[in-house]
Amino acid sequence: MIAALDAHLPEAEFGGKAAQLGQAHRSGLPVPPAFALSSDFVDHVVAGDEARLGRLFDAFATLAGPVAVRSSGIGEDGASASFAGQHATVLNVRSPHQLRGALATVHGSARTASALAYRRKLGLPPEPRMGVVVQRLVLAECAGVLFTRHPTTGADERVIEATWGLGEAVVAGIVTPDHYRVARGGRVLEKRPGEKDCAIVWSEDGGTAEVPVPAHRVEAFCLDDARLAALDALASACEAAFGGTQDLEWAFAEDRLYLLQRRAITRG
Repeated sequence: MIAALDAHLPEAEFGGKAAQLGQAHRSGLPVPPAFALSSDFVDHVVAGDEARLGRLFDAFATLAGPVAVRSSGIGEDGASASFAGQHATVLNVRSPHQLRGALATVHGSARTASALAYRRKLGLPPEPRMGVVVQRLVLAECAGVLFTRHPTTGADERVIEATWGLGEAVVAGIVTPDHYRVARGGRVLEKRPGEKDCAIVWSEDGGTAEVPVPAHRVEAFCLDDARLAALDALASACEAAFGGTQDLEWAFAEDRLYLLQRRAITRG
């Protein structure tokens, strides 16, 4: 099944990421345009079902631009299992052919040795089921992650890491990002510049490329006080919508803030 984010997206059919982004969208949070694919639909597409492929390509055309293809595994991004770093995301998918390949990549990432070992560690069913979110890609000026509580100490403060370009540079550990601690309500507690000597950006042919960052921007802060205040407000809005702790991926494009992913903070 293909479903819009404003539809009911049961986690058991569409996976944790889709269910949570759908809830975020319905709560008025700034989620980029997207649609979700059920795990059954993904299985059929990967197996070569031409009718479903045609429906997928029609839905892709409605997003009118490059997309990110994100994993949404059944049991992923729950309170005790995030699968962060286990399941794949494919960025800057520009054509139906690339989209078909991206779905196969994401589907296969649930079946790697490390992903299956993580499932065993958590006592999850051995056979993974993978939904997918196809999300309009944001041309990010800067991006990163935000934790609504300190992920190490548990302190009631926002911890933010940011870099130039797409946030994959932070998630993959390619750069040392800027580090910020912000009190609930927006007061800045700490700002520490990173060493952001490269950025991940779109490639015109699809996929991404690493490009050097100009010397004067390597240790320049990505976020000013206004952007930090916007991120604090987004954190509060996510807390109101979901309750509990929040592990967010975000991006700024032309001074507009987008919520890309949301999960609970886990230590698993």
